[in-house]
Amino acid sequence: MRGTIRRIPLGRRLVADLMWASQGVPLITYQRRLDLRPMAQARARLTSPPGFAAIIAKAFALVAREQPVLRTLVMDFPWPHFYELPRSVAVIAIARQINGEDSVLAQKLVAPDELSLACVDGLIREAQSAPVDQVPMFRKLMRICALPLPLRRFIWWGGLSLARQRANYFGSFGLSSVSAIAAGDLYPISPGPYMLSFGRLDDDGGLDMVIRFDHRLIDAAPIARFMTRLEQVLNTAIAGELQAMHGTQAAKPPVRVVRG
Repeated sequence: MRGTIRRIPLGRRLVADLMWASQGVPLITYQRRLDLRPMAQARARLTSPPGFAAIIAKAFALVAREQPVLRTLVMDFPWPHFYELPRSVAVIAIARQINGEDSVLAQKLVAPDELSLACVDGLIREAQSAPVDQVPMFRKLMRICALPLPLRRFIWWGGLSLARQRANYFGSFGLSSVSAIAAGDLYPISPGPYMLSFGRLDDDGGLDMVIRFDHRLIDAAPIARFMTRLEQVLNTAIAGELQAMHGTQAAKPPVRVVRG
């Protein structure tokens, strides 16, 4: 059957390059249902609550502040070693359209644990709505995707092999979810070392959380403990910040309409 040759769009090139970069990373999956009733109750009181991507990203970074292994990279060049970062770097998958084609881009957040929830949420929402060429991380990725394959492979190799660049390109953890579109579990792959995904919050405050981790760096037992700690942080520090946001909203005076 005679078909039509089509050029691979830039957005699909990015995904293809990411899949190439993820080859050989021994990611293990751990899934758990979190009880987030205190956090869910605090969030429900807000008229414009932060999205769950911002909430999970900040909570995981808070846990990583306590646990250096959660901000440690596995490096192979020039010899196998671990590289511990002083702060977390989150890479959030953002669904966008580029020239009419569905694409997935990445927004980088440095030290989300040091930012307010409103700030983290604002950076993610900006990446979801701003023109692609106005988001610095998007511009960088699009420039790379426009290069010929040999040059792209060389740049990606440098991003994977040089520790500082690996943190800049791929972060210390990633976050991807389709819960805003439909229910269902997602098990994404990445260059590692950690990839998080989550489902929809149930009426009873339950949330299914998936974490994929590089088994060369960490085992399942500590991951299970860290997930327990993540649940605690969501129900204490994050819930407290959400309650404070509600207090700030309630303290704002009502807007008076002046009629002439």
